[in-house]
Amino acid sequence: MRAVAIEGGFGLENLRVVDRGPPPALRAGEVLVRVGAVSLNYRDLLTVRGLYNPKQKLPLIPCSDGAGVVSAIGEGVTKWAVGDRVMPTFAQGWLAGEPTREKLSTTLGGPLDGMLCEYRALREEGLVRVPEHLSVEAAATLPCAGLTAWRALFDHGGLLAGQWVLVQGTGGVSVFALQLAKAAGAKVIATTSSHEKAERLRAMGVDCVINYRETPQWAKPAREATGGRGVDVIVEVGGTGTLSESLRAVKPGGRVSIIGVLAGGVGEVSLFPVLMQDVRLQGVIVGSREHFEQMCRAIDAWKLEPVIDERVFEMDAIVDAMAHMAAGAHFGKVVVKVGA
Repeated sequence: MRAVAIEGGFGLENLRVVDRGPPPALRAGEVLVRVGAVSLNYRDLLTVRGLYNPKQKLPLIPCSDGAGVVSAIGEGVTKWAVGDRVMPTFAQGWLAGEPTREKLSTTLGGPLDGMLCEYRALREEGLVRVPEHLSVEAAATLPCAGLTAWRALFDHGGLLAGQWVLVQGTGGVSVFALQLAKAAGAKVIATTSSHEKAERLRAMGVDCVINYRETPQWAKPAREATGGRGVDVIVEVGGTGTLSESLRAVKPGGRVSIIGVLAGGVGEVSLFPVLMQDVRLQGVIVGSREHFEQMCRAIDAWKLEPVIDERVFEMDAIVDAMAHMAAGAHFGKVVVKVGA
């Protein structure tokens, strides 16, 4: 079985394809998944570089997100059959309810081995069925980016049709958020630094695009786009580097869902707008299997197609795939093909 592993130390130079021998033997209650594709998250890059968890034990198979086909089932498995198309949950032990330290210690791609391998044995309760209209490559984008966007908008954000959403950039979570928001009847503002990407965003139905390099104080035009009310839900991926603008753009009583720190995780941010405008700041850590299944029902009903970057990589080119994502050149999700 071929796999990609971080071996000998952190860093892209220590990311290599290895031979792990035959597919893993199944224990009772487990399912063997023949992986068809994985998608990359910024967390995966941080993990490879040793920045996400410097104490992570190595070697480690990275990448939490993937999709494939059930090739064998262990004793006692009743939920799945050979041939079923499935996706793993990010936190294998978080089935429902609120997160706990114990549930969040079962995440794939660290501390547990991830999906960047030809075969992966997983507990039957740690899988979700792929919506019928999606390819394996498209399904591989859902477990983290899709579900994080879903919870930011609906579970935490309480988004309603006709409300305003602001997304930052064109990475996986942001593009998912704009797709889900538009499908739910909301209006979307998007920030980007690229004129080419701005045109693609408009083609996807974005109501207002703001170039944040040309307009670094983008909160004012964002508020103007809403008629002065302010944005109902902001999907905050920049962290401290963009949070101040988000707090100026959000409406009184609005919600800012913090899901990333691409522009900085540490810094000074005034809390006065939070206090004076009754703004809710909410961190989002993906979701449970129950949340995942809720999202998949909506995606199936809306026949939503995840946006995959035009560059799709083979497993042998994993370092190039990681570098492509790190450069911010992608639009949507970066996907790596694993199986035939």
